[in-house]
Amino acid sequence: MSDMRIGGLASGMDIDKLVNDLMRAERQPLNKMEQDREWLKWQRDAYRDVNKQLSELDTLAFDMKLERTFNSKSVTSSDSAVSAIATAASGNGDYTLSVEQVATSAYNYSRNPITTDGKALDPNANLSTQTGNFKHGLTLGETFSITTYNEDGSKNTQSFDVTGDKSLNDILSEISDSDLGVRAFYDKSADQVMIERTVTGNFNQSEDEFLGAEIGFDGSAEFLATTLDIKNGDNSSGTWKLNEKGGEDAKFTYNNGLNITSHSNQYTLNGVNFQFNDVTDGNIKVNVSNNVDDAVDKIVEFVDKYNKVIEDLNEKTDEKRYRDFPPLTEKQKEDMEEQEIELWEEKAKSGMLKNDSVIEGGLNQMRTNWYTPIENDGAFKMMSEIGITTSSNYRDGGKLFIDEDDLRTALSQDPESVHKLFSGTDENPGIARRLEQTIDNTVQSIEKKAGKSTTVDNSFLLGRRIEDLNKEMDDFEDRLIQIEDRYWREFGAMEKAIQRMNQQSAYIMQNFG
Repeated sequence: MSDMRIGGLASGMDIDKLVNDLMRAERQPLNKMEQDREWLKWQRDAYRDVNKQLSELDTLAFDMKLERTFNSKSVTSSDSAVSAIATAASGNGDYTLSVEQVATSAYNYSRNPITTDGKALDPNANLSTQTGNFKHGLTLGETFSITTYNEDGSKNTQSFDVTGDKSLNDILSEISDSDLGVRAFYDKSADQVMIERTVTGNFNQSEDEFLGAEIGFDGSAEFLATTLDIKNGDNSSGTWKLNEKGGEDAKFTYNNGLNITSHSNQYTLNGVNFQFNDVTDGNIKVNVSNNVDDAVDKIVEFVDKYNKVIEDLNEKTDEKRYRDFPPLTEKQKEDMEEQEIELWEEKAKSGMLKNDSVIEGGLNQMRTNWYTPIENDGAFKMMSEIGITTSSNYRDGGKLFIDEDDLRTALSQDPESVHKLFSGTDENPGIARRLEQTIDNTVQSIEKKAGKSTTVDNSFLLGRRIEDLNKEMDDFEDRLIQIEDRYWREFGAMEKAIQRMNQQSAYIMQNFG
């Protein structure tokens, strides 16, 4: 089809307008297909929005199966020297303890500044250029080893080379990046090197090895002992004494009788994780109790989400369908104001899921899940026994109401039975498990209709219908091109006939006029 057509020269008629008017009528079926396709896309997205809401509810339903939701704990301590975190398995009550010693990391450092007086040491320069700047000299080509210890007493030993093409910081970085669990660095202001363990505790139980140091090395290693002036021990008094500091275990006494040590400042007793921040002045008490407020908040959040979901879904299935307001085509939108388009589409999108059997079936099953008794060995069989009831007004569509006083009483007296009511087992599922199964079935049924954002169109019902419409529209577009070409050919033939008639008329007038 040519884009450059001029008609009506012989007839004086506006052929272009005539063809456009005829084609507008011919395009009506295509416009209808475009509207049908848009409707299917809206419906697909509406279904996916339903699945999004159901997935959010499913996430909260999963939390309702967890013991920690109902057995969350509150912890208080009489002294900031000890803090604690309790899990759902923690035993309630007072825990009495005193901390005699906190765990510390072992560290060692240069006994004195390592730079020659009046010199400036560059820790980033090659050692070959810095030999004269070290107060106690530097021997290149040496290899030294450092040993640390694991919790089971086993050793980690690693060797390091002192070569001229390395800087002081290069060697210290190699130590820090090794598997020794040590960090080393040079502080220019103090002009000293610090080397320390990255974990707390006393792992070297033998005083025969490196005088019991956690960071052990041979005293004959000149780079550490001489150049950096870091020594394992001091024999100036005639008796070897360990220079290294720290490297101590935490020591505490539980209930005035049980003496316990720990490599770290954390220790777990009866499900309670204690954190030792400082030594205590005698006994302190840590109290663990049920956090009923937290459990109530989580249940209320779950019920509120459930009510919101069923309210939204009930509105969607009851929404009025306005069949006189089909989706607008792009051509129609061009002739309308933005506000007009918005109001029109509000009507056009109404009722997309009206009376949908899958959604209505899911809603009915969810309502059944709540009021059907639960088979378990707990004290509660019905939600009404813990203060959660279904609205008696059918217009509410099965909304739930919570009596927080009854719920708090149940959680205070028997949180485990409340947990069993919601969770249950695979054989005898509780409310949360029932809802999960119902949601899963509903989501899968909807996905067969509307798919997911990650699925291809030909794998779900609406997608296949959209693909079919796309093919029909492409075929119809080809047909419209042929029709328009035919119209132009026909009008072209008419123009030629009129032109011949005009020529004949002019000839007659000229010769016989």
